[in-house]
Amino acid sequence: MSMQQLLLMGAGHAHAFVLEAFAEQPEPSIAITVVSDSPLAAYSGSVPAWLAGECTLRKTQIDVEALCQRANARLILSPANTINTQERYVVLANGERVNFDVASVNIGSTLTSPQQHGENLPKLLAMRPLSSLHQRWQALQNDISHLPSGGAQRVVGVGGGAAGCETLMSVLAQLRKQRPDIDWQGHLLSASNALLPDAGHVPRWLMRRALSQAGITVHVEQRGETLIEGGVTTQNGKRIDADIVLWATGAVGHPWLAGTGLPLDQHGFIRVDHSLKVSDQPNMFAAGDCAAFTPALPNAGVYAVRMGPHLADNLRRACHGEPLLPWQPPKRVLALIGTGDGHAIASRGGFGVSGKWVWQWKKRIDARFIARFNPPFEG
Repeated sequence: MSMQQLLLMGAGHAHAFVLEAFAEQPEPSIAITVVSDSPLAAYSGSVPAWLAGECTLRKTQIDVEALCQRANARLILSPANTINTQERYVVLANGERVNFDVASVNIGSTLTSPQQHGENLPKLLAMRPLSSLHQRWQALQNDISHLPSGGAQRVVGVGGGAAGCETLMSVLAQLRKQRPDIDWQGHLLSASNALLPDAGHVPRWLMRRALSQAGITVHVEQRGETLIEGGVTTQNGKRIDADIVLWATGAVGHPWLAGTGLPLDQHGFIRVDHSLKVSDQPNMFAAGDCAAFTPALPNAGVYAVRMGPHLADNLRRACHGEPLLPWQPPKRVLALIGTGDGHAIASRGGFGVSGKWVWQWKKRIDARFIARFNPPFEG
């Protein structure tokens, strides 16, 4: 068999496992190319600790460049923005064309931005795409450093899922440390009538308590829609005053995927079958947030992590023309949600518990995961 060209688009969690697998079991007949917008990739699990000021940005990142070197993969620091599925090539943002025999997409998601009407709008911090969050967060912190002393600032988080709750508490914790001379007031908008829609009663109660302890007012059945002067409006026309809006809802696929001819769901995510192969596309795969599984999976990094080893196996099989194996998503996953105050909530199904020890446990798990994909590599 001739040399197979394996292309990995994006440096998400699943592709980290793919590179690790090929580093540990090299394939001389497979040439791997990775295209990414950065030599470092953020691990989503550690982002809240970074937002809260508990660790540096670098402590949240995987060294993609070193991982590629370990796997003898070529890294091109320019993301794909066009895929030709018929002729089997991609065009990168820098104009370069890369051919492939087998390809995998693991580029995460982005958010549907709110509509904006008028002037003097609240400052907006969109939580996706993750790869550029550090730039947006730094810009917001620079703005905040120039605020006059005294007075109040209303921070409104839009999104009542785990990411929205965790983000708001983490950001408020950091802002209160950065500018203790300002009265920081938190509000959370949830389109659902309950927080953490995928969790049980106990984790929801614990989250309500944590938000209350952080001084955050929760507004249920309020879908944030439009930024207006001095606030944000909801689906029923209600106005919520805001100086800063954290946008953590409306996950969608990256817009450029719409022009690729890949099968997409209503949110712009790539449809895959149970082997993680793109539906009706030979030798094309997708994993993580950008993949649409049936039945649908929540947008959580833990699923990309679980997909990773299986994706690596099926990419290897595809390169050798071997039958693919189905992936079975876990029925329940453990969610560890930081609350910005040195505590965290553990949630799995109806089970829930919180405490300092949960936060320490979460930090150990996250640190171990990041260390796994950073030099010095074990083995």
